[in-house]
Amino acid sequence: MTSLHQDINWRGVDLNLLIAFSALMETRSVTKAANKLAIGQSAMSHNLSRLRNLLNDPLFERHGHQMLPTQTALEHATTVETILSLITNELLRPSVFIPADFCGTFKIGLTDYAELLFAPALYDAIHQQAPQCQLSFFNVDRHSYHTDFNQHRIDVVIGSMTDMGKDIEHQYLYTEDHVCLYDQRATGLNNTVSLEQYRHHPHALVSPDGKLTTQVDDQLQRQGFERQVAVGSHNFLTIRHLLSGRDLLCVVSRLMAQLDIFNDQLTQCPPPVAIADFDIRLLWLHRNSNHPRNQWLRHIVANTVITQVEQLRAGQ
Repeated sequence: MTSLHQDINWRGVDLNLLIAFSALMETRSVTKAANKLAIGQSAMSHNLSRLRNLLNDPLFERHGHQMLPTQTALEHATTVETILSLITNELLRPSVFIPADFCGTFKIGLTDYAELLFAPALYDAIHQQAPQCQLSFFNVDRHSYHTDFNQHRIDVVIGSMTDMGKDIEHQYLYTEDHVCLYDQRATGLNNTVSLEQYRHHPHALVSPDGKLTTQVDDQLQRQGFERQVAVGSHNFLTIRHLLSGRDLLCVVSRLMAQLDIFNDQLTQCPPPVAIADFDIRLLWLHRNSNHPRNQWLRHIVANTVITQVEQLRAGQ
């Protein structure tokens, strides 16, 4: 604290004293002020005594049947009313978020997968209702998102995160499965891929952490098989471009395979290996659960994602 703050007797400051001061200014009577606040007259007199000690001024002096304010009391009256109004309207009363008036920044954390699928739709939906806002997309993954929440003050995160801590709340959005993606002409494959074909063709791998093995390799190994991973990249766009015109297979999420940003003619079919589905969730910090702006953002993000998924699946 500064020396100015250190000189103040903060223990003597009580919000109830400001309320008592306001009542005395309005009624000019200890009895009427006590009745207004539903307290005893002795309690009101005690509050006045504390006010006088706190502000080092008589504040109200008796003249006949009235308690008239001193010059100091008159000078402080507007300040006290301003303080009480701020506390009532800005602090204690829940604020209402008006998206059309919001000029700040929404920060949304997305995995590569979620950003490719949902960033354009999220931009359109949010800017339609909050046209003056800025929108910042942060790239996150299951290892970094918790740190990113606090470091970058991210509002919400979309991804397939698991093992959330107690400080994270989440909402289920949908479940995603996988397909095998490839170029029929380059691979010589038909509309389906057998396990034997799957094992003997080279693979491209979307690898956020740089590893060239996944749960698929673990499962193949348990069956006594292995596959040839020829290339890996954390970026799905890179892998998608590699598949076109090359003898490569890649297992990707079904919705990613359906993105309409490509003009290639790749084929998708069910993988010949069982691969676990994964859930996509919307996450936010527990401490922001009741904030009106965060609540509005969660609502519009969840609705937009669910609608986008329904539209993509309907176009299958």
